[in-house]
Amino acid sequence: MKDRFLRACRREPVDRTPVWFMRQAGRYMPEYRAVRERHDLLEICRTPELAVEVTLQPVRALGVDAAILFSDLLLPLAPLGVPFHFAAGEGPVVDAPVRDAAAVGRLRRFDPREELRPTLEAIRMLRKELEGETPLIGFAGAPFTLASYAVEGGRSTHFAATKGLMYSDPRAWHALADLLAEVVGDYLRAQAEAGAQALQVFDSWVGVLDADDYCEFVLPHLRTLFARAGGLVPMIHFGTGTAHLLSLQRVAGGDVIGVDWRVGLDEGWRAAGEGVAVQGNLDPAALLGPRQRLLARVDDVLVRAGGRAGHIFNLGHGILPATPVENVKAVVDHVHAHTER
Repeated sequence: MKDRFLRACRREPVDRTPVWFMRQAGRYMPEYRAVRERHDLLEICRTPELAVEVTLQPVRALGVDAAILFSDLLLPLAPLGVPFHFAAGEGPVVDAPVRDAAAVGRLRRFDPREELRPTLEAIRMLRKELEGETPLIGFAGAPFTLASYAVEGGRSTHFAATKGLMYSDPRAWHALADLLAEVVGDYLRAQAEAGAQALQVFDSWVGVLDADDYCEFVLPHLRTLFARAGGLVPMIHFGTGTAHLLSLQRVAGGDVIGVDWRVGLDEGWRAAGEGVAVQGNLDPAALLGPRQRLLARVDDVLVRAGGRAGHIFNLGHGILPATPVENVKAVVDHVHAHTER
């Protein structure tokens, strides 16, 4: 069934549970490493032909039920006026962090259809390459996660600068988050118009907030994002460490709620609500273990899903670089074989 992923997003019956993986194109695949020997990450993201090649690698190798565009969450920051680069062994580094109202005021609105044109062209090319056989997912970062990169200057563990801005100058925080919500909402809508058949909103770091801060500083901006982006294709709302926020994420928006591995899928689904599809939730580290233990963990997720309409099998976060490709393929085959209706 070519559309089993999209049917699951809509909580419709499927012939077997669909499977795809976050970071399913990446360093664990030798084909990807070969491309990276010749091109850096941002060059791949900004060159449609390269982004297409890398996106298709796991589709061909694994038999997954959806392709996800190869891109990077941070691409919208540069045209906003927040340049960044990738430092070896450190990840993204923002050249001039945004830490006060004056810095927020210097940011500029932009049209994603112009400034992020290569991404949209890659989507159009991918739809032709996939020929209706495999659905294509587009994605972008949520306002809190993008803002945290901009404020912290890169990755963080404590998010002290981000929370410091939220608490000390709420007006500046809301101006930043609202700008990001509008730009990202428009970017996602442009991806759908270019041919993406589903969209995922990555709020990778929002689990560092408690429910009160989420309601005050995040939820209004997510509603703006989903209102601007929604209505064209199914939308997946994903975060990590969000067991305490799942019901609020449902309120914020999305047709599918991503559940990470820190909570049982059944418990997470109850928290999100029965009237929504759920994606997850194998621990990515389980793919590093022996096959018997790995497949037992897969079975646990499937048992907790209970064969209900609306389950999309995925990890609780992205595939780790040291993951054996054969383990990833084994999970795809196992899920398909053991959920055939």
